[in-house]
Amino acid sequence: MKRLALPYRVPAADVVQAEAWRLITEDGELELPEALPHWDYQMDLRLRRSVRVDLDRAHAGSALASDVPLTLAAVWTSTGSNLRGPAQRMPIEGSGMVPVEFDFHLRGTELGGVLKLDTALVLAEERSNGAFAAPRRAGSVLWSDRRSLRLQGDAALFPMAVIDFGKTSFPDRAAWHLQIGDNLEAATMGSLLLLINERNEVAATAFKNAGNPRPIDKVVLSAIYGDAARIMIENALRHHELGDDVSFGEDTLGSTLTRLCSTLFPGDSINELRLRRDQSPSLFASELQAAVKIWEVV
Repeated sequence: MKRLALPYRVPAADVVQAEAWRLITEDGELELPEALPHWDYQMDLRLRRSVRVDLDRAHAGSALASDVPLTLAAVWTSTGSNLRGPAQRMPIEGSGMVPVEFDFHLRGTELGGVLKLDTALVLAEERSNGAFAAPRRAGSVLWSDRRSLRLQGDAALFPMAVIDFGKTSFPDRAAWHLQIGDNLEAATMGSLLLLINERNEVAATAFKNAGNPRPIDKVVLSAIYGDAARIMIENALRHHELGDDVSFGEDTLGSTLTRLCSTLFPGDSINELRLRRDQSPSLFASELQAAVKIWEVV
């Protein structure tokens, strides 16, 4: 196992006592789960964490004078959006065991994929003097940990919007509509858009409660996600330039559709799926219903 050797002293790991991250919802707060399967880009996240820092030991263990300022920082990284940013920075002052409370919001439009939450105790200011082994550069990490939250699974997740279908060309009584582009080389995020009809109270409420869904919400979300996957598979098979021997760039619509086919039908080639659909459309429709596990998304 590789170990990182820093060019300066750091304190023992137990100088920071960090509680678990908590997700704050309308119904209260819960310990941050491993995944939020019903998360969507309209859903902002509010996160909270309590941390205690033994400031005296942190200074001594790093060979720093007791008056050297330290900062506890939380930084987020999203693999789906390739964005990263500071969530909150808290100066640590005083002596002994110092409590710190993180509490911040992250906008859903900036997230996706896996959300990584890094917490770090760092040197707040540049130091030009002090002990030889002490950290000197601002931002030098004395302690850190990471927690990850999966916001989407292997199937594609796409932007969504809740709109009034009565003001569009879509049928007033439709609950949802998936818009999907034809350019397989285009970016997936710009090619897919799931629209929810605000006039359909059941569907709109299900997405509003996506962070903490009721049993009925889970059923509705299962139907919508299953139907979206069906539309994407049928769209993939309609594109004859999409095949097993054709590759597309990372995060393009072509690569997303190819990955979805292999996820739902492992071991079957796209050409085989296309042939089965052409030979027996009704049977393939049932196979597709089974593959998306309708009613089983929880």
